[in-house]
Amino acid sequence: MALMKTNSNTALTPVHWFSHGSTMMLGEESESATYWKKCGDEALANGIKGVIIMGAHWASVNDKIHVATNPHPAKSPVAYVHPSKYADYQLNPDLPTANRCIELLRQEGFDAEGDAQFDWIHDTYLVLIRMFPHGCPPTTIVGMNARYDPHYHVKVGATLRPLRKEGYLLIGSGGAVHNLYRNKWEPMLRYRDNFAQESPPEAWALEFRQAVEDNVTQNAGPRLRRAIARLMKHPQYRDAHATDDHFMSGLFVAGAVGDKEDEGTYGKLYAETWELTNMCNSQFSFGSFVKSAA
Repeated sequence: MALMKTNSNTALTPVHWFSHGSTMMLGEESESATYWKKCGDEALANGIKGVIIMGAHWASVNDKIHVATNPHPAKSPVAYVHPSKYADYQLNPDLPTANRCIELLRQEGFDAEGDAQFDWIHDTYLVLIRMFPHGCPPTTIVGMNARYDPHYHVKVGATLRPLRKEGYLLIGSGGAVHNLYRNKWEPMLRYRDNFAQESPPEAWALEFRQAVEDNVTQNAGPRLRRAIARLMKHPQYRDAHATDDHFMSGLFVAGAVGDKEDEGTYGKLYAETWELTNMCNSQFSFGSFVKSAA
């Protein structure tokens, strides 16, 4: 399956900005889960070297940014999901690539270091299990910085962007609309149904969701970086994101696919799943694997 062919550059792997949603996205089937699997199948078919992913649940204080270097990470447990869905899945930390990411970040002035104690959290392993159910590829997890500066996280993505030319798949795992305080939890607590829609999503969620799609699909190159950063000034941003953590992966992605060389590579919305009434899990991809002529 080819995601899309938006420009003539054949050297760059695609980049994905996924909304991982609640932990129930690991346990329940959905349009988003189906799309994640398609992206994983395509990545394997094209022989990716590994995955480099920024999630939404791990941030470092002060000026630091951490990269996971635990050779035997455990998985943080998740609620409302049977352990059979994730407990036996073998993680595959890519320590050489982690150390390389640290070096690249340091060269660009980041206070970057490895964290050999970090255990993986559902924001990353949920997506990996869905993408690669038969085995995790070599994976590097890059953390966030807890000041949540959009330009900082754009620069992180821009710094690691050259690894796309070496066959690495870069992924941001966060949320397009993700405000746990404004979700409707009653159907989940009463019926264990995260997809129940007893009422439509509220206007603020619909408005910000549309703004995200518009900015992703109508901007490319450096304009994409500016557009995603500007969304943090959108009138409904704070309604859609009570905290900034789930939006930083979008800035990371904008950095990774927002170079002048990326002009003409527009994002596209490929799948979407609403949960808990007001949480919108939008799945965007940028660029494509272009097969060589025989």
